[in-house]
Amino acid sequence: MLTRDRIGALLLLAFSIFYGVRTLYIPLLPFQAEAAFTARSMPWALSVLGVVLSLVLLVRRGTGARVEAAGFQWRRAAVLCALMVAYGLTVRPAGFLISTSLFLIGGFVILGERRIWLILAASIPIVVFFWVLMTQFLGVFIEAWPEFLKG
Repeated sequence: MLTRDRIGALLLLAFSIFYGVRTLYIPLLPFQAEAAFTARSMPWALSVLGVVLSLVLLVRRGTGARVEAAGFQWRRAAVLCALMVAYGLTVRPAGFLISTSLFLIGGFVILGERRIWLILAASIPIVVFFWVLMTQFLGVFIEAWPEFLKG
């Protein structure tokens, strides 16, 4: 019986397997070949965790509630998917800070939030915090601004 939980578990299982296979193609530097923790370690652990959790969801006894597609908001889901694609296409040309802020703002609006102060307070500081964390503390280079805004 396909319930909402099982459909989600099947999607998570498919994504985790695909993600796990793709982690094998992450190139390693020569000195990382024998290291215990490499660029593949965390993605591989996340994919294994995703497979385990999805299998737990698949084998556990469900509530028996069937999927009702009539009440699902297909248009909202499609617009969110289109927003994700647009984000993926604009993150390099527009820079991380602008494109990620617009992505979160758009996501909040699509999901029904209308208080502008809350949308801005929830999106912009989080994007800036994440960018600072990644670039300054973890040493991951993320282009903050588009080329035409850099001096």
